[in-house]
Amino acid sequence: MAALRWLLQLHKDVPTAARFYSEGLGFSVDVCTLRWAELQSGPLKLALMQSTRDLPTQTGYSSMLSFTVADVSGTVAKLMALGAELDGPIKHEIHGKVASMRCLDGHVLGLYEPA
Repeated sequence: MAALRWLLQLHKDVPTAARFYSEGLGFSVDVCTLRWAELQSGPLKLALMQSTRDLPTQTGYSSMLSFTVADVSGTVAKLMALGAELDGPIKHEIHGKVASMRCLDGHVLGLYEPA
């Protein structure tokens, strides 16, 4: 059986993206250079790599990272201050609050606050 080593995202500015995940979602930064970063959140390791070409702005669907957070509204505000965009309204579902956001380079982030 294969073991997942990390999830990888391409970014224009790796240190800025690492700051986004660290300050916005509480990831610990294990490694961060201009071209590569490794961040940790529990058992999840997220790798960020500098794109060698211009990244098109993501407007359609992309892979999505989904996070459980204690406070969706507070997390949305924090991520927006770091450059994220809210992708539709925060929804109040029977099981909890959910929000969809796009990070600086357009990657989709899902946020979930259990009821």
